[in-house]
Amino acid sequence: MNKGTKRRVKKLGTAFFVLYVLILVYLLFFSEGYGRVAQAEREYRYNLVPFVEIRRFWTYREQLGMFALFTNIFGNVMGFIPYGFVLPVIARRMRNGFFIILSGFCISLSVEVIQLITKVGCFDVDDMILNTLGAALGYGIYAVCEIFRRKHNGKKI
Repeated sequence: MNKGTKRRVKKLGTAFFVLYVLILVYLLFFSEGYGRVAQAEREYRYNLVPFVEIRRFWTYREQLGMFALFTNIFGNVMGFIPYGFVLPVIARRMRNGFFIILSGFCISLSVEVIQLITKVGCFDVDDMILNTLGAALGYGIYAVCEIFRRKHNGKKI
């Protein structure tokens, strides 16, 4: 890619990343459709046992409905795929898979702690597992795309 194209990709990627973060913040802290309750009804809710909520949503998928299953399990994974994919595109220093996965976990942990402290949502270790998986999948998609890009452009891998 020439410098002009790289600059455009970086600017577009940065704009997309900012929009992504704003939407994620809205969904995680302000959206009433995803488990948020009125101020008077807020209480500390948490799950510290891995895979309990994932198992519960899968076991009771018929009663809870596919929308609840999809938003809880797949939504947590898909919510962090853009993080793992776009961040290495827009920031050269962020192209380390271990760093992307670790930072995805740390951001997820921060979100869960904020939700616990503010009593917005629920601190859930399963959400952290799924969010971290999403960041890892996003980075995996980036890495595969990078391999194809380098093969197409004839650069060493």
